[in-house]
Amino acid sequence: MQKKIVRLVLACVAAACLPAGALAAKYNLKLGHAVNTTDGQHAAAVKMAELVKQRSNGEVEITVFPSSTLGTDAAMISGARGGAIDIVSSGASNYNGIVPATAAFELPFVFRNAQHAYAVLDGPIGTKVLDDFGAQRLKGLAYWENGWRAFTNGKRPVRTPEDLKGLKIRSTPNPYHIQAFKLLGMNPSPLAIAELYSALETGAFDAQEHPINVTLSNKFYEVQKYLTVSNHIYSPLILVMNKARFDSLPPEYQNVVVEAAREASRYQRELNASNAGKWVDELRKAGMQVVDKVDMAPFQKIVSEPIARTFSEKLGPDLLKAIENTQ
Repeated sequence: MQKKIVRLVLACVAAACLPAGALAAKYNLKLGHAVNTTDGQHAAAVKMAELVKQRSNGEVEITVFPSSTLGTDAAMISGARGGAIDIVSSGASNYNGIVPATAAFELPFVFRNAQHAYAVLDGPIGTKVLDDFGAQRLKGLAYWENGWRAFTNGKRPVRTPEDLKGLKIRSTPNPYHIQAFKLLGMNPSPLAIAELYSALETGAFDAQEHPINVTLSNKFYEVQKYLTVSNHIYSPLILVMNKARFDSLPPEYQNVVVEAAREASRYQRELNASNAGKWVDELRKAGMQVVDKVDMAPFQKIVSEPIARTFSEKLGPDLLKAIENTQ
């Protein structure tokens, strides 16, 4: 009996000595994404989790599940809509089927530069699209950054549109990406990123296009020889949360989650900007042949007008006009 009392006293003392927030969280949230822990997307997720825990005094805790642990992008988004997963970070293209306007943010050459992209996403246009997720049982939280997409392939250096012709390329499920690659003479087909390394290794695909950080973090350089720093598409990530789960949080913690998500976005953008040159150098050191000075005007001439026409026929011209007019 005496030993039991001593153990109880020690346990109480230990609990009293814990820092604020170290006790079990009242709200435990799961956040899933598809890339591995060396990628900037994971850094943003960890940053958000740290901020939420700190600002809620440990009442809200986010556990991050990287590397498609919770399923493919499509499965995670479905899980978030159904409530099996709380928060998901995924490329804008993966939401096109439920919020069609998200496709506008990944049209080839739609953004002039990073500042233009941020002005659109962080302003009224981006806010409206985040609000559109409410009808799909999701709360749009923030835009994180996948980055500027660049072509890689295992066949030849790409300097002109002619060099792309005939390549079998892995595409996102974005129909406008598929149309663009067909216009450039390639043979595109969608595939989950978790399956891409093997598909490149076996020759099922000749090429792929991802932001350079994703090519590096997923070690695609091991199965691809040539990189062209084409920056043909800016690729935002969209962070969403199950709406019922979000609504169940006290209002002050709802604000904490949203603010932390957006602060993590700014953190990741700065991280990506500071590392961009380093990533290209690392790919060179890994053996890739890099074409980093390429005139993209001929590529843009082939794809921009037909893609804009197709988009406008489906969703009207207003969104693209608003993006173009954003300064």
